Amino acid sequence: MEFQVITSGVKDVACDVLVVGAVRGQGGQVELPGTTATVDNLLNGLLHEISTIEEFKSNLGELAAVHTMGRLAARRVLLVGLGEQGKLTSQSLRRASAVAARQAQSTGARTLCLALNWSGSGIDAEEGAQAEVEGALLGTYSFRKYQHSEPQGGNGRGIAKVELLSYDSQQAQLQEGIRRGVALAEAANFARDLVNEPPNVMTPTELANRAVAMAKRFGLEYQVLDRPQMEELGMGGLLAVSQGSAQPPKFIILRYQGDKSTKQGMALVGKGITFDTGGISLKPPERMDEMKGDMAGAAAVIGAMQAIATLKPPINVTVLVPTTENMPGGNAYRPGDIVRIMNGKTIEIVNTDAEGRMILSDALSYAVREGLSPIIDVATLTGGIVVALGSVMTGLFCNSEQLCQEIIEAGKLAGEKYWPMPLDPEYAEQIKSDIADIKQTGGRPASSVTAAKILENFVGNAQWAHLDIAGTFYVESKKPYQEKGATGTATRTLANLALLLAYQQ
Repeated sequence: MEFQVITSGVKDVACDVLVVGAVRGQGGQVELPGTTATVDNLLNGLLHEISTIEEFKSNLGELAAVHTMGRLAARRVLLVGLGEQGKLTSQSLRRASAVAARQAQSTGARTLCLALNWSGSGIDAEEGAQAEVEGALLGTYSFRKYQHSEPQGGNGRGIAKVELLSYDSQQAQLQEGIRRGVALAEAANFARDLVNEPPNVMTPTELANRAVAMAKRFGLEYQVLDRPQMEELGMGGLLAVSQGSAQPPKFIILRYQGDKSTKQGMALVGKGITFDTGGISLKPPERMDEMKGDMAGAAAVIGAMQAIATLKPPINVTVLVPTTENMPGGNAYRPGDIVRIMNGKTIEIVNTDAEGRMILSDALSYAVREGLSPIIDVATLTGGIVVALGSVMTGLFCNSEQLCQEIIEAGKLAGEKYWPMPLDPEYAEQIKSDIADIKQTGGRPASSVTAAKILENFVGNAQWAHLDIAGTFYVESKKPYQEKGATGTATRTLANLALLLAYQQ
């Protein structure tokens, strides 16, 4: 998809669909700001007439389409609701752009012009352009490569060109917004592709191959550790989980050096279970097919690294991905086993379906050994977080109030929500073992918290945050702004975090 800034008068913009916005005023009436009012005049008041119809209230994402009948160079105008006038945010623009782009694509449009108006909202040109671009790319994403009717190599992205309407004084800011928006959204869509792949394709080896291919393309350092190297390092958690699978485990390392004056840097750690049966503690068959997405944390950090490599902030970032399947083979690890993690601590196995914390423990230990801080891990870790927060917010566990607030702020920039969860010492009582340093699970009460408390044992003195994305990595049905399947959640948040940390130093 190509993006460009144009300065033509709105009447002369030649495109399949011209998108303009409407807002809801204080009295509840629909208002047509700026460019939308100009288009309305060119259409002899047709948009105003539509806006007075009771069914169109300019709620966020609400749509009304009209043919221009030759009054404009654009073939059609798509009026999209932006919500209340005083509550317009970059996330509103992102959502409205996504809804409009998806609708335009569904009609076979190939060219789109975004002329949403955010003047008076406090959103600057760069932020607004970035939100519109992200919305268009995220909204038009779909995964169709295995459908016979899809052209080979196609991916459901029908819109070829998107134009942003501007004035001369805004062009530099808009171009920078486009650059950032494209980098972030394409990284999120790359992460979505990884998660949406079937598990017979997206094995640990294939995940490593795609991470390496991305690293080569974007100039990153990379290394992939195999079983003998894991054994040498003492990665008992990753090795134990991998025992039941015929697929070999991998430990993926990607490095971005944006600050050559220091070897210090942040670590992004992603859980990479490419398929999770639960192992010996077998899951129920219902919806087990969705367990191909148990590597969404890995996809998020690999995708974030693509965005970071594109945007080039002056900061060092290392991505660590332990990846394996969790299968009930004859050599699978068992409840009752005791496993020694890379940092020397032992874990008593209680339930082999709690495998994510096992492989993350080794990766976190590796990050500590490398002297990396802060460390942020991302994982589809617990069903408990879904019970607690549903699919609206990601659970955020953090040992640093400053880092917690920085992640929340980075999430706001991405339109992703994070909710701080407790890490009080009392929860550690639930994971005490009689025969090992810690027990693998603390039972059902506060299960997402006790899982985080286990991970806390492996971060040393580093600043650390754990993002439990089990409720936010996937949507079960199509939405007006999003395709069913992987969301790419946390990808853009992590890239934004790297930018925030880089430029506050």
